[in-house]
Amino acid sequence: MDADTRFEAVRSRDARFDGAFFFAVETTGIYCRPSCPAVTPKRHNVRFFTTAAAAQGSGFRACRRCRPDAVPGSADWNVRADVVGRAMRLIGDGVVDREGVAGLAARLGYSARQVQRQLTAELGAGPVALARAQRAHTARVLLQTTDLSITEIAFASGFASVRQFNDTIRAVYARTPSALRTAAPARRTATPSAGIPLRLAHRGPYQAGYVFDVLAHEAVAGVEEVTGPVGARTYRRTLRLPYGTGIAAVQERSGTVRTATGTHPGGWLDARLHLTDPRDLTTAVQRLRRLFDLDSDPYAVDERLGADPRLAPLVAARPGLRSPGAADPEEVAVRALTGTTEAARLVQRHGKALDAPCGSLTHVFPEPAVLAEAEPDTPLGTLAAALADGTVHLDPGADRDDAHAALRALPGLDARTVAVVRSRALGDPDVAPPGVDAPGSWRPWRTYALHHLRAAGELEL
Repeated sequence: MDADTRFEAVRSRDARFDGAFFFAVETTGIYCRPSCPAVTPKRHNVRFFTTAAAAQGSGFRACRRCRPDAVPGSADWNVRADVVGRAMRLIGDGVVDREGVAGLAARLGYSARQVQRQLTAELGAGPVALARAQRAHTARVLLQTTDLSITEIAFASGFASVRQFNDTIRAVYARTPSALRTAAPARRTATPSAGIPLRLAHRGPYQAGYVFDVLAHEAVAGVEEVTGPVGARTYRRTLRLPYGTGIAAVQERSGTVRTATGTHPGGWLDARLHLTDPRDLTTAVQRLRRLFDLDSDPYAVDERLGADPRLAPLVAARPGLRSPGAADPEEVAVRALTGTTEAARLVQRHGKALDAPCGSLTHVFPEPAVLAEAEPDTPLGTLAAALADGTVHLDPGADRDDAHAALRALPGLDARTVAVVRSRALGDPDVAPPGVDAPGSWRPWRTYALHHLRAAGELEL
């Protein structure tokens, strides 16, 4: 998109581009999402940025009206397989906060200088600035939804000091942390033990019913459950996170939002996170976003697939259909190999028991190292060992082709199983399992095309 096209999107308040770019107004010092309801600024006063971090780095603060830090992430980062896309997925998962830029670079196979240069050149911000913007958003969520102290929130958000935390909040939101907390509308206070309430934003229509159908069909006892009537179901699962464990609950809802001017596509899924360590908030949110495919661009997917005569009626019947991903990529790989019933057995035998069971949720899915030791000399043990020792990488920044080749080299993993891992664990939007007719005209969205066929009962995935 050139600048004039972007300004047209701003002038028409087009929510399709929320997260794809941001605009800032030089006369006010504020940056916004394209759909901001405020009066459209004059064209010569507007600057455009690819990321919120770039706008913040140029001295602009977040709009209090449209909350540009809360938009869905750019769909590019999930689709792209290059180093920038991989880096953005890793930063979203909190790698810079936990391992620093050196750790990010090591995972990508580049030097820290190369990563800095590529991100800055394309996005206008380096990895530290991108992580800082994410930390600020996490801090705002904790300030406005929990009763944690300011000091606890500073470190839970990933900041190295309270002073750094205070300076960043003032720079991004033009308010002190205390003022930001006081200004929260209808604040729903909670503690991590009681659960942190969240709204997981998405762009465009969202076929929640299909995603919940898939999750209910595949749920592993002890780790997952789907309860409630269709249309108002709740998906709950345990999470194994870098600093502790968690339980997530996500509510089913339509992919539209009602406003004073009518019903519009877009909106959010209501969620609640119970964390043993609040430092895991950012990582847990990103993993839920990948599981529910909330950063997808349904407009781009539907436009391409809707042009195909076979898929056109399916797309019209289910606009905004998503491709469920993974909350734990290593877990998905094990489940793709063993199946749901055997996975439930593994949970009971080798999973880590929760300190306090929550309904039918009793365990966290077993770690690869535990499975490798418990199931030696089997295809499962071989896969688990490869995941544990790093022979196979399935983290958010993994190179999809390298991971595919490493998985295919393992005994017991056929091409169809690896295709499932690639589409679900690695989030590849363009996967066609062997033996499935998926013409090239469906690219780069073949994964979504096959989900349309599955939803229509024409294909078993």
